[in-house]
Amino acid sequence: MYQQQGSDPTKQSPATGFPVSYSNSTTYSTNEASYAPVPPPQPKPLVDWSTGLCDCFSECGNCCMTCWCPCVTFGRVAEIVDKGSTSCGASGALYTLICCVIGCGCLYSCFYRPKMRRQYGLKGNGCSDCLTHCFCEPCALCQEYRELQHRGFDMIIGWHGNVEQRSRGVAMTATTAPSVENGMSR
Repeated sequence: MYQQQGSDPTKQSPATGFPVSYSNSTTYSTNEASYAPVPPPQPKPLVDWSTGLCDCFSECGNCCMTCWCPCVTFGRVAEIVDKGSTSCGASGALYTLICCVIGCGCLYSCFYRPKMRRQYGLKGNGCSDCLTHCFCEPCALCQEYRELQHRGFDMIIGWHGNVEQRSRGVAMTATTAPSVENGMSR
């Protein structure tokens, strides 16, 4: 009915639902000289541990727990350092198994100290981490436990409990309206 002369509807491309550009008149120049190079990020300065290696008695409860059941302290530290990918129970059980079979749990726990140092920018090196765990395992575990506590973690509830607690705290502050005094007084 209203066809233009010279146009055949059978020669048109079928509709695909995707936009098709027929003109290539727009060109983009990539002048690399106009872009300034992005400087590399500056490394954060390393900080000291919040407590000393031999400050075990500053928290007697954790000191006693680590003395009699180092697997519990290690499990709690490992769960937080691994960000919940391993549970306290699994890490503690593996630590206990290594202690029973080999007699040296530090072969497992010494790998968590450098991981923790990298996460929180703490001073130290791999050699000192290994030696600290080999010659003073209970003190090293207590220091790591205290460091995580000083960084705001509740060690007893684990990683997922801390995440839930923090998200609930943010939600509570976001939904709580400010208090308003009741009307005007005479």
